[in-house]
Amino acid sequence: MYAFEYHRPTSVQQAADLASRFEEAKFLAGGHTLLPTMKLRLAAPADLIDLGQIAELRGIERAGDAITIGAMMKHAEVANSADIRAAIPALAELAELIGDPHVRNRGTMGGSVANNDPSADYPAACLALNATIVTGKRTIPADDFFQGIFTTALDEGEIITSISFPIPSRAGYAKFRNPASRYALVGVFVAQHADGVRVAVTGAGSNGVFRVPDMEAALNRNFAVEALDGISVPEGEMNSDIHADAAYRAHLVGVMARRAVEVAVTRG
Repeated sequence: MYAFEYHRPTSVQQAADLASRFEEAKFLAGGHTLLPTMKLRLAAPADLIDLGQIAELRGIERAGDAITIGAMMKHAEVANSADIRAAIPALAELAELIGDPHVRNRGTMGGSVANNDPSADYPAACLALNATIVTGKRTIPADDFFQGIFTTALDEGEIITSISFPIPSRAGYAKFRNPASRYALVGVFVAQHADGVRVAVTGAGSNGVFRVPDMEAALNRNFAVEALDGISVPEGEMNSDIHADAAYRAHLVGVMARRAVEVAVTRG
């Protein structure tokens, strides 16, 4: 690991000021991606801005038909929140499936969303739940936020402060995990809203998280497992690596989608 300057701001404004002052600065949230790459000397930021002491980045609030989660809330806090379990149980269950206890007690929702790892869980939840990503500058709909593998709509130095999730009438998440990393080989989040069904897939797409319009249309007509019979995703749009090839991932999308719908239907 190369030498760097460590900064610990106590407000979003202080963090933003530091980022504007130091061109090569990186924000530190949970650190599960940044720190390993620094240890391997694959990244060498001259300045590290730790967001851990910023109180305004924490908290869970339900207001009306939405629940808003602070960017620095840890996965374990999302999983164990009574408010989230009551409002969107599928989101709490998703958080409970992330990594292991160490990861869940260090990693943060905002850090995961900002990183947009192609195998991360939260991007699928954000897309399927039609979330709004709130930053220190603006609000960004999830459909506009995720722009490809490790790529988002965030500007340089822009900080996610919270994520607001509309509460669906029902939802479910199903994930086929890599047994070692517990990242999603394929994860599918299905959510039924008043204005229609949204289906989002993580872990499978060659360009990161994506929606499946054919599945959404079928579930809008009939929200049932059998509505997905005969629907598949193109193999050519799937990722292929040492863990699973494109054909296997394409098959798993259908399997996980059916399981997610089954969870949502069973929950009622």
